[in-house]
Amino acid sequence: MTDVIALGEVMLRFDPGEGRIRTARTFQVWEGGGEYNVARGLRRCFGHRAAVVTALADNEVGRLVEDLVLQGGVDTSLIRWVTDDGIGRSARNGLNFVERGYGIRGALGVSDRAHTAASQLRKGDVDWDAVFAGGVRWFHTGGIFAGLSDTTVDVADEAMAAARRHGVTVSYDPNYRPSLWAGRGGADRAREADLRLARHADVVVGALGLAGTRPGAVRLAEHEVPDALASVAALLPGAKVLATTVREVPSAGVNDWSSAAWSPATGMVTGPRMPGLHVLDRIGSGDGFAAGLIHGLLTGTSLERALAYGTAHGALVMTTPGDVSMATLSEVEALVAGSTAHVRR
Repeated sequence: MTDVIALGEVMLRFDPGEGRIRTARTFQVWEGGGEYNVARGLRRCFGHRAAVVTALADNEVGRLVEDLVLQGGVDTSLIRWVTDDGIGRSARNGLNFVERGYGIRGALGVSDRAHTAASQLRKGDVDWDAVFAGGVRWFHTGGIFAGLSDTTVDVADEAMAAARRHGVTVSYDPNYRPSLWAGRGGADRAREADLRLARHADVVVGALGLAGTRPGAVRLAEHEVPDALASVAALLPGAKVLATTVREVPSAGVNDWSSAAWSPATGMVTGPRMPGLHVLDRIGSGDGFAAGLIHGLLTGTSLERALAYGTAHGALVMTTPGDVSMATLSEVEALVAGSTAHVRR
């Protein structure tokens, strides 16, 4: 039985370590993808049984991605395998080159993901009623998957509606990527897709992505967050929880990190404050936050406690390389309880 299912593309990440993509001679590889990272964190750190719905071209690169997913403990049985034509003319696997950044040089991502197998998923390709018939408790997807192509937003819509029919809790992360929408309507079309999909969601993570007139249109100071979440709540009257990270970026290696959430029952709730957090690799920290938050909500904790899990887990994700979590539940709980970075022997 699976607790959590995520729908999204899983890419192969190429990491030049402390160097630059343009001068690299070697790369370390990881798997990663906004929606997948959430399921992976829920499985590896928090112990929930998780699966990913995605598509991969059936070649050596696709099988490497599968092997990395398996190492993360995520069920691969729902992967849709697409026949490889030998050169990726009809379908291919996504690649993501990512620099971590340092000091005044911010993190940099260069994705190579056009015409991927996942981007070609269409409504009707997945039997969602069969997927959700086995006692699944939570379904997660987001704006990265929805933005892959003109068909993936329909797939996400179909999946979320099916999850709701089966009584599965649904979460959505707007997670706007300008590169995915360039030449396809830009931020305005992304906003349209987000509102269409977020109305299916019980929980919206990254809810500040829906504030303002379009994604990325506003940068909010911390004191503006309550009003922004209230404006999003007015757009989504069916939402049970709206949550967001709150981040200031003095440099690539030092972030001020916190979180906030709103629910009809609690009103505005704030998470732990972690000023001056030292960052090794910030990619995936928002997904780590989502995983911790979902863990708290799945296990019936208070919203404040769920926010603490999310904030702590997202912070720990930033201390290790790669998109995915290397944290343990005991580390998360210790950080929530106020642990320090002293040596443990």
